[in-house]
Amino acid sequence: MNHLLEVRDLRKFFPVHGGLLNRKVADFRAVDGVSFALQEGKTLGLVGESGSGKTTIGKCILRLMEPSAGQIHYDGGEITHLKQRDLRRLRSEIQMIYQAPAASLNGRMTVGQIIGEPLWIHERLKGDAARERVLELMRVVGLKDEHYYRYPHEFSGGQQQRIGIARALAVQPRLIVLDEPTSALDVSVQAQILNLLQDLQDQFDLTYLFISHDLGVVRYMCDEVALLYLGKIVEVAATEVIFEDPKHPYTQALISAIPEPDPDVRREEIVLHGEMSSTNSPLIHRGVFSVGDAGCPFAPRCHAEKLATCESVPPPLLEVERAHQVACHLHPPLSAAEPA
Repeated sequence: MNHLLEVRDLRKFFPVHGGLLNRKVADFRAVDGVSFALQEGKTLGLVGESGSGKTTIGKCILRLMEPSAGQIHYDGGEITHLKQRDLRRLRSEIQMIYQAPAASLNGRMTVGQIIGEPLWIHERLKGDAARERVLELMRVVGLKDEHYYRYPHEFSGGQQQRIGIARALAVQPRLIVLDEPTSALDVSVQAQILNLLQDLQDQFDLTYLFISHDLGVVRYMCDEVALLYLGKIVEVAATEVIFEDPKHPYTQALISAIPEPDPDVRREEIVLHGEMSSTNSPLIHRGVFSVGDAGCPFAPRCHAEKLATCESVPPPLLEVERAHQVACHLHPPLSAAEPA
C-alpha cells in the first residue's frame, strides 16, 4: 500500500505562562502522540470537537507550526526538520484550503494576482503565460474570465472559497489539507464545493486530509476516518465501519447526535456531561501531567461502564478488528479477541 503521508507519534505543546514574572508554568498538549497514514489518492477525515487538535495537526504537516516531537514522512522522506530553504519544494506539493475563505485572501489583491502569486514564487511565471494559467484554473473551479480583475470582497463566500481552491491548485499539489472548507458556507453552497472537491480529486489524482467536525460531510467525502479527543486519536477505521459499528464511547456519542431524517426511526441519543476543555484540560503542572497520563482522557465524560484501568492506565490505540483501531480498555486487541 502506497502511503503518501505518514505521521508518527506527533506532539505539539504550547507553553502556558503565569505568575508575577510571567514565567512558563505549564505546557498545553494540543497534539499528544498522534499517528496515522494516508494512502495516495484517498481522503482521510480528522474529526473532533473544537480544541481537539485537528487544525494544529494540519499546520504541523505543512510546517506552519514546528512539531514538539514525532515524525512526519511525505512520499517516503522525512520532512519534520526540513530547513527553510528546502520547504519551498514541499509547499508546492502540499497545500492548504482554509476554513474562512474571506480571511485567507488578501483583500488588496485581485483574483488574478491571488491565483498568480504562487506561479511566480514557485515557477517564476509571469506575463501572458501566467495569465493564461490563471484563467485556466479559474475555469476549472467554476469562475468566469471576467472575475480576473475583481477583488475578494466582491464575491460570495462560495466564490471566495473557489478562489482559494484555484490558488491551491496553481502549483499542482499532490496533497491538500482541507481545514473545514465548507463550515462557513450555506448548506446549498457546501454541496457545490464538496462536489467540486471530489471532481478535482478525480481529475488531478489529489490526496486529501479532510479536517471537520461535521460527520455528515465526513461520511460523504472520506474513505477513512480518525476520531480525535484532547489531542489523541481514539478510533480509526473505514468510513462506513465507523458509522455502522462505532466502538469507542466518544465515537458512539458523536454518531448518536446526528439528526435522523426519518421521523419513524428512533435512535438513542448519548448525552455527554461536562466540557472537554474545562476540568480535564491537558496541562502539565510543575512537570506532572494532570490528566491523560493518569488514565483515559475521555474517562470523566464516558457513559460506558468503567473499568479500574480507565482511571489509571492510558489506553493505547490498538487494532480490535481488521483495519479498525480503538483506544479503549473495553475492547481487547485483535490478538486477544480472536486468537489464531
